[in-house]
Amino acid sequence: MFKKIFFLLFVTSTIVFSQTLPNFLKDSIDVYVSKALRESKIPGLAVCVVKDGKVTFIKGYGVKDIIANNHVDENTLFLIGSNTKAFTGTSLAILEQEGKCSLTDKVKKWLPDFKMKDVWVENELNLQDIVSHRIGMETFQGDFMYWDSDLSTSEILEKFGKLAPKYPFRTKWGYTNAGFVIAGQVIEKVSGESWDEFIQERFFKPLEMNNSLALTRDINSKLNIAVPYTIVDNELRKIPYPDIDNLAPAASISSSVTDMSHWLITLLDSGKYNGKEVIPFKAILTSRKPLSIIGNSSNPFDRNPFNLYGMGWEIESYRGNTVVSHTGGVDGFVTSVTLLPKEKLGVVVLTNTDANVFYQALKWQIIDAYLNAPYNNYHTLYSNAMQKQDERQQKYLSAMRDSVKMNLKPTVPLEEFEGTYKHEVFGEIEIEKDGNNLKMVFKDNHPDLVGKLESIGDDKFLCTYSQEIFGIKEIPFVVENGKVKSFTLSVADFVEFTTYNFVKED
Repeated sequence: MFKKIFFLLFVTSTIVFSQTLPNFLKDSIDVYVSKALRESKIPGLAVCVVKDGKVTFIKGYGVKDIIANNHVDENTLFLIGSNTKAFTGTSLAILEQEGKCSLTDKVKKWLPDFKMKDVWVENELNLQDIVSHRIGMETFQGDFMYWDSDLSTSEILEKFGKLAPKYPFRTKWGYTNAGFVIAGQVIEKVSGESWDEFIQERFFKPLEMNNSLALTRDINSKLNIAVPYTIVDNELRKIPYPDIDNLAPAASISSSVTDMSHWLITLLDSGKYNGKEVIPFKAILTSRKPLSIIGNSSNPFDRNPFNLYGMGWEIESYRGNTVVSHTGGVDGFVTSVTLLPKEKLGVVVLTNTDANVFYQALKWQIIDAYLNAPYNNYHTLYSNAMQKQDERQQKYLSAMRDSVKMNLKPTVPLEEFEGTYKHEVFGEIEIEKDGNNLKMVFKDNHPDLVGKLESIGDDKFLCTYSQEIFGIKEIPFVVENGKVKSFTLSVADFVEFTTYNFVKED
């Protein structure tokens, strides 16, 4: 029944100005997308294209919910994840244009109580630093503490301030979601409005983004919203909507391709919507000014020579064009927003599973079509790369599960692992015996999260988290002279690369 429902794809709600469309959009996109949804197990997708100030293509494919079998249309809401960041970065640029702040202002000017582990960095950190990922943190550092947690925004900033940056200040790009949380607090201090109120008043209302939501807490107020999915053991699995309003300025917006088309039209028309300036053009240019060097592009399809970052935007070069873009990933959703300002071209792709790369493949397919570039089947190219990655992961998990089946014993009885373990910033985790296994219970940040620990020998355990987003990871313990001393915690790379060392209390 599941497969029968899933492979019944819907295509709906097309707006097309055929005289402006390349052949791919006129002749091939329906077949191309439908094939990709089947092969990549994507329940639903929505796409829009803006060219020369008009929506030239907008369409929904697949379903919002594979059980309800209700189809995606151009007004279906998806969480856009980190595509929220461009709204936050642009907000700061607007406030500067209005003379209310300067982007070189120190954070402490607006947040006097702000603290960091390095006092010199604390005093020097400015508003550009926090939205360009040049604070010195490793990419995603600290995110496991914050993500879908019960921490308040102030508690997130308190914990962030206790982290030791991995790199010297402003020397290396490291994607830092908490930087945008700081920005949200600054926006409130400068404007007198909360971040979500500012987003509503300055963007959603004037741009007629009538269905968009600034906060995840409001999701249940909407009927036309896509359900989040992930893939576990090669099968789609429905998961809860994330509760990430404590990180709102980094990732909490929900929107549709209709509403996002208004955002694109405005950004590509010098800040004007329906002939009226909504965003000062200088603010748009400021948000796109490169501030950080990401490095060589990781994209395998020759998008070089540069890969830079502005204020919530990534900036790269492709076929003689400057490409301004971002991606977004939250539990059950991955999305992309892409602008080619010289071509007055914009593309948005929204999907409701976090386990696909088609949201990127489709945008490049559309861009190449408009640029009359040689045809590359990006779905095949991206899928092959992802398949190899998935095969490596499945091979690793299979080996770990084989070790579990061997009933390998740790060097000390399971009872010796029981107790309270502490990390200086994260907090406490309790390890309890649970039958023939151990159970990890989170006392801080994630009170509903549990990790099942199964021995794989050498005092290592395979940890399966109760929330799929955090993955399945190997957890090593340190045992000295028959006494358990500590363990190293890790989660899925999608959430955080950095590990946490928890020390057992005596």
